[in-house]
Amino acid sequence: MKKRTQKPANRRTPKAPPVFIKWRFGLICVFIGLAFAALVARAAFIQVIEPDRLRYEGDLRSVRVEEVHSARGMISDRNGEPLAVSVPVQAVWADPVTVFKHQGLAKKDCWYALADVLGLDRQALIDKIEANRNRRFIYLQRQVRPAMASYVNKLDLPGVGLKEESRRFYPSAEVSAHLVGVTGIDGHGLEGIERRYDEWLTGEHGKRTVRKDRFGRVVEHIATEDKKEGQPIALSIDQRLQAIAYRAIKQAVADYRATSGSLVMVDVKTGEVLAMVNAPSYNPNNRGDLKSFNMRNRAITDVFEPGSTMKPFVVLTALENGVADMNTVIDTGNGIMQIGGSRVRDVSKVGKANLARILKKSSNIGVSKLSLAMPVETLLGEYGSFGLGASTGVELVGESVGIFPTRRRWSDFERATLAFGYGLSVTPAQLARAYATLGSLGVNRPLSIIKHEGVTEGKQVATRDNVYKVLQMLEGVTQEGGSARRAAVDGYRVGAKTGTAKVAVAGGYGDEYIGYTAGLAPISNPRLAMVVVINEPQGDKYYGGQVAAPVFSSVMKSALQILNIAPDAQTGPGLQVAQRSNQVDANE
Repeated sequence: MKKRTQKPANRRTPKAPPVFIKWRFGLICVFIGLAFAALVARAAFIQVIEPDRLRYEGDLRSVRVEEVHSARGMISDRNGEPLAVSVPVQAVWADPVTVFKHQGLAKKDCWYALADVLGLDRQALIDKIEANRNRRFIYLQRQVRPAMASYVNKLDLPGVGLKEESRRFYPSAEVSAHLVGVTGIDGHGLEGIERRYDEWLTGEHGKRTVRKDRFGRVVEHIATEDKKEGQPIALSIDQRLQAIAYRAIKQAVADYRATSGSLVMVDVKTGEVLAMVNAPSYNPNNRGDLKSFNMRNRAITDVFEPGSTMKPFVVLTALENGVADMNTVIDTGNGIMQIGGSRVRDVSKVGKANLARILKKSSNIGVSKLSLAMPVETLLGEYGSFGLGASTGVELVGESVGIFPTRRRWSDFERATLAFGYGLSVTPAQLARAYATLGSLGVNRPLSIIKHEGVTEGKQVATRDNVYKVLQMLEGVTQEGGSARRAAVDGYRVGAKTGTAKVAVAGGYGDEYIGYTAGLAPISNPRLAMVVVINEPQGDKYYGGQVAAPVFSSVMKSALQILNIAPDAQTGPGLQVAQRSNQVDANE
């Protein structure tokens, strides 16, 4: 029997005990210490030394400042009727980076719909987005109506948004366009009151600082800066008178095929402008209609030689300086007066006439003799004291001060023509101010386009008694036999003077004429001064008494009735002056 051989048991080989290497352990500890120190240093640098940078980087990605829009101040007339108001609209903008990030241009149908509702060319809109693909903000359309904005919002195009803004709306449209003016696409004034008082009308936009998440949702309101609304302005004009005046002047320009026409009406007691219109005009609500020729406020920018409307001031100057009195009779001869190599002519023979008849018949020779009887500086000084050659006070952009002659030597003929309105140029507003000064018995007040409370202080520039006499003479001009009888108003005593002058051109005068009428009503207690100018009427009618006087009469009648000014016909000493003038007529 064999014995089994026993195999040795399967045992693990014992491992050698770990060897502790001090230098390696030390090296590892050094590296760990350095890393920890670096982390602590970095944390300290971020938290203590430069904490604002990360805060700035975070805010840059999450904090947004939104503008809180403020409305522009309203412009109204003296009775509170709105002339310019701001209505809320939207601006459509795009972020091309976001558009391309979301492959937004792939939705061609939506982009074409957007172009159609905004009135843009389809391909031009696509090209605009592609040309600005690296920009974060571009305008697609400004001042979009709410209905259009709602449609744009429903398109839900990525990278396309809406922004609040306002648009100016002018209820009176072309009637008050030259006076009120118009704003640009950015909301700032370009013309008229809108430009002159732009800072006053423009408010300050507010700001709202918020924090948004990655989806654009507001998660925190950080700060709010209140907005300041624009301040309103009440103008001196009466929109009722403005509308009547514009309709009349527009019709006259059409009837006489004139180049343009202007009308200015002033409150004699306060110097406030109650109406200022021009034709042709423009509609400020239609930006496609904005043409420089139509936008010019001719009542304050265009100048003309005032012609015979200066004759009352010559008579007044003669009375003020003792050159003549109410009993003075001037011999105008056969209607022709030779002065050197030139002649002064009267339209009709006047013969021997007193001051009232000289004005009534508009005698050039009569006022020329008065002018030659006193120093030229005296007459020019009187013109200047009534506001000619100076700003009227309306303070509108573009106002002209006219052309006031200043020279060292004057010929007798120049002195004579100066008496019937040649050799100087004025604006319709300046002439209206001069007649308003007559109506206030010599108190010169600056014109105002802003509504005032109470009576504006003025300067007495002429003796009240002498001005009163001239007013009575001026009334005779609108009566039977006078040169301005078409300016008369039934039931009211009216004083007016017509004028006609050739249009000045380079080197002399052209073939065109300017017809105008200036006057006051009612003479018993003047309340309104008005000037009507018709520029370059065509056809056989071009005299001021033919083209401008009927407009004066029509508008003045309506204005007196609207303002509830009582009729004053058949009253006062004006009849006596007219009777004296008629007696001189009968004696010739």
